[in-house]
Amino acid sequence: MMFVGDSISMNQWQSLACMIHSAFPRAAYRTQKLGLLSTIVFPQFNFTLMYSRNALLVDITMENSTRVLKLNSVDGSAKQWLGSDILIFDTWHWWLHTGRKQPWDLIQDGKVKLRDMDRMVAYEKALRTMTRWIDRSVNTKRVKIFFQSISPDHWNATEWGKQELQHCSGEQQPFTPEAYLGGQNLPESILEDVLGAVRKPIHLLKITALSQFRGDGHPSIYGNTRKLGMDCTHWCLPGIPDIWNQLLQENLIRA
Repeated sequence: MMFVGDSISMNQWQSLACMIHSAFPRAAYRTQKLGLLSTIVFPQFNFTLMYSRNALLVDITMENSTRVLKLNSVDGSAKQWLGSDILIFDTWHWWLHTGRKQPWDLIQDGKVKLRDMDRMVAYEKALRTMTRWIDRSVNTKRVKIFFQSISPDHWNATEWGKQELQHCSGEQQPFTPEAYLGGQNLPESILEDVLGAVRKPIHLLKITALSQFRGDGHPSIYGNTRKLGMDCTHWCLPGIPDIWNQLLQENLIRA
């Protein structure tokens, strides 16, 4: 089983590893990290749990010291994915980064290279490249494919009726449906539309709505021992990603 995506994907991978260890505390395991691939092997179960760091899913190549994001290619990354029996993909948050955090210099769409473009459009094009690769290259009778829907962040406290700059700080209870004002999640709608056009079976883990009510589930200022900075993107463990993995388990049983 391989999780492929950004640090939210890693959050879910860590959660599942902890859940397996909690259920089978005496089971032997070994770990390995090679580049962007992290692996946990449970020999007793003939099971390998992997996380491949790939925040955008499509390829980024170096051309004359320039990082080029190729919206129409996954060939460089996909070689690593094809050995898995279960693949769980996740992408979204890094499509919004600009400045120093932006992981590319140019965007290539077909033969055209651009400094920038509408990020929602780029995100959708990358998803369609992924689904074309699945239709073309994946034997879904053997390989189960999942996409994680959008993990919501809680940086804007006006979405639940408080001052914006409060972020998720101090939240101790889930929001009620009446209190949460965040509305529909556009990237989730794009993801659903793209996956709905695929011929082969892809299972969508719909985590967005249930996670939107959990502004209390982030590390907040407690993400490091010095209490510096604020994290309203990732999730505490144990916590919300455990629920995502329960959904994954149910979908695997039914798949």
